[in-house]
Amino acid sequence: MMVKQRTLKQIARAVGIGLHSGTKVQLALRPAAADTGVVFRRVDVNQPVDIPLMPENVVDTRMATTIGRGDVKVATIEHLMSALAGLGIDNCYVDVDAPEIPIMDGSAASFVFLIQAAGISEQSAPKKFARVVKPIEFRDGDAWARLEPYFGFKLKFSIAFNHPAIDATEQMVEVDFARDSYIKEVSRARTFGFVNDVEALRKAGLAIGGSFENAIVMDEYRVLNTDGLRAGDEIAKHKMLDAIGDLAVLGHPLIGSYVAHKSGHAINNKLLRTLTADKAAFELVTFEDEEQAPAAFRFQTETA
Repeated sequence: MMVKQRTLKQIARAVGIGLHSGTKVQLALRPAAADTGVVFRRVDVNQPVDIPLMPENVVDTRMATTIGRGDVKVATIEHLMSALAGLGIDNCYVDVDAPEIPIMDGSAASFVFLIQAAGISEQSAPKKFARVVKPIEFRDGDAWARLEPYFGFKLKFSIAFNHPAIDATEQMVEVDFARDSYIKEVSRARTFGFVNDVEALRKAGLAIGGSFENAIVMDEYRVLNTDGLRAGDEIAKHKMLDAIGDLAVLGHPLIGSYVAHKSGHAINNKLLRTLTADKAAFELVTFEDEEQAPAAFRFQTETA
């Protein structure tokens, strides 16, 4: 049996606040036909605007990944995209009535719950994978990210913040989805921020909706959240969660290995643009027999 595209069985709705705007946001995830891809739709403008998912539609990478078309934008898409990718959703309309996806608890767990509650439906069309066939890298100073050929999907991420609270956590994480569960290993890792940065961010119109309810907050020395971290590697795992969402902007699940050091939204997007600019670097493939597909995707339903 071939590896098929997937969408939602029914509409899933949520209400939350935007991390950066601080405004109330209503979100609806809607089923979409095969080969639609993930399409963001701003429904609060006079004529609803569709923004298809592709690396070239990323218009801002400061503190979040923002896609746009003309003057219409949708910010902070990475956690939702991470959840959609983690659960293998290929086709979905994302209706939103504000310029930002709600932050929920700062991780992808709420979006995973929404998708699971809606149910996942297999479609008759084959899933189209982007298989990396030669190494691609993007560097900016001592920060970098690289894609390499690998028959599966695995990620390795290392961080270096030189901060006492973060130095006390695990600095390098690695997952291989042939054996690791996205939901268990990645989805619950929350975003994080520093008290010292809050004033500057808010002057720039960012992080207005941030709180202990939706972020790990640190002062100069320690984590301030009363419940602490969810895991010893939560901060590095959140960077990986972001990377999965940023890579999903490609519009096709990747067959390959992602390795990064101190990467962020900007480098991840530049890496994708470098990949798509080199037609010899990847190829679109389908699998008529799921036994021939990488285990990372063959067992996605079971291990999610």
